[in-house]
Amino acid sequence: MVGGTGTGVAAFLRDYLASPGGRARVVHVREEPAREAHYAEPSEPLSPAIRAVLAARGAERLYTHQARALDLAAARRDFLVATGPASGKTLCFLLPLLARLAENPDATALLLYPTKALARDQFLAVERALGDGGFTGVTAGVFDGDTPSNLRRRLRDRARILLTNPDTLHAAILPAHGRFASFLARLSTVVVDEIHVYRGIFGANASWLFRRLFRVARHHGAAPLVIAATATLANPAEHAARLLGRPLELLAGDGSPRGHRTFLLVNPPRVRDTKVRSRRSANIEAAEVFAALLRRGVRAIAFSKAKITAEMIARYAAEEAPALAARISPYRAGLLPEERRAVEEGLIAGRLLGVSATPALELGIDVGGLDAAVIAGWPGRLSSFLQQAGRAGRRGDDSLVVFVALDTPANQWVLRHPGEIFERPVEEVVFDRGNPFVLLAGLRCAAFELPVAPEEARGIHPDAESALEVLAENRKLHAAGGRFHHCAPEVPAHEISLRDRTDRNVVVVEEGSQRVIGE
Repeated sequence: MVGGTGTGVAAFLRDYLASPGGRARVVHVREEPAREAHYAEPSEPLSPAIRAVLAARGAERLYTHQARALDLAAARRDFLVATGPASGKTLCFLLPLLARLAENPDATALLLYPTKALARDQFLAVERALGDGGFTGVTAGVFDGDTPSNLRRRLRDRARILLTNPDTLHAAILPAHGRFASFLARLSTVVVDEIHVYRGIFGANASWLFRRLFRVARHHGAAPLVIAATATLANPAEHAARLLGRPLELLAGDGSPRGHRTFLLVNPPRVRDTKVRSRRSANIEAAEVFAALLRRGVRAIAFSKAKITAEMIARYAAEEAPALAARISPYRAGLLPEERRAVEEGLIAGRLLGVSATPALELGIDVGGLDAAVIAGWPGRLSSFLQQAGRAGRRGDDSLVVFVALDTPANQWVLRHPGEIFERPVEEVVFDRGNPFVLLAGLRCAAFELPVAPEEARGIHPDAESALEVLAENRKLHAAGGRFHHCAPEVPAHEISLRDRTDRNVVVVEEGSQRVIGE
């Protein structure tokens, strides 16, 4: 059952299945065989700088999808990389970007990531590649809300590579695009990573954001190559086209290797008391599995849906394996940036053996090579489950994934129908760009940046021209010279949130005392 799995994982499986009730807990076992790597050479020979970058990473050859990415970029064809976790997607945009910088000393690049943590993680990869390739004169940096003001000015004036997130692009860069005129006029490449995250209200707002970006770039005379990347989706090409407002060639053939992977679907045992008959806590069960893996030297990550459960599983695991308590850490929203980075670096360097995380670590932040993933509770989407499972075995090694079900109808249904995990396609990503609130917000922001002509608006969305009239009636815009100009005193991007349905916070107040207990 566990052929090919590492010795620590094999020992865990043997002991777990032999433990009292262990085999009864396991509802389903799934084996996925190892997959060999497939290599290719790009049409044009690799430059010495690119070969140096690859050599520094220990990569002698390119996977087929990486070679194809270089060919598409050389032909200036927009493309979308839709390969599995740990398949080397970063090189699919990093190598073309470096090749372009080598060809054109004035070219600039904008790299967009859905979170600040991911942008800062990827900056380390960019910085390392620049050093390995001998790009000593290229200034790169992260431009976000945590960037000091003096560094912001220097990056704005001198950077050739900027890494940022949608919120900063929305509220700080596009409204002040005149200050970025030099960077935008030379914009050669735009990278949009993790596009599967852009769904729902965030996806709808982001679809207007990207159209605003390309609109402003055209205004400054740039026509950048667009490279996007995503995790597994049912509709990657359709989603990318709707999100970015342009067709992208789909690059889906994954040439990377994958180790043997074992999935265990676990149902905690029933417990009885005088009032209710239910199952043991999935968080406690997951913590025990997590601790048992760590005791055997298996580097592991445990996923749960909430901050408090991530903390609880880390604490329970430390109590189960007290000798390893210093090598177990939670990872969640609310940690300071330097605390999050310390956890990431601790995993990469091997100082930490395990981390209990919220879905924040579901994204492609580099956490080194992990051997096992424990998933406490169904994440809600198959795509999220596969992303979390893919955090184990990220170096092509053998891996184990243990799903521990909650005692809820949805979780129990998944256990009874394992084909919903292993046999059906992942979900499609959907959002409504025509949502009236999104439509009005996007047009307000666009008009603030540059006046909007009715025919331009019609090309963006069928209802956009009517929305412009509504904004003019409400004195947010003014029609003059055949275009709609922003005329209100506020900066709309400072009032409009990309990630929420409203730009207003909801304050939770305790009845009676009127004490604010949440926001």
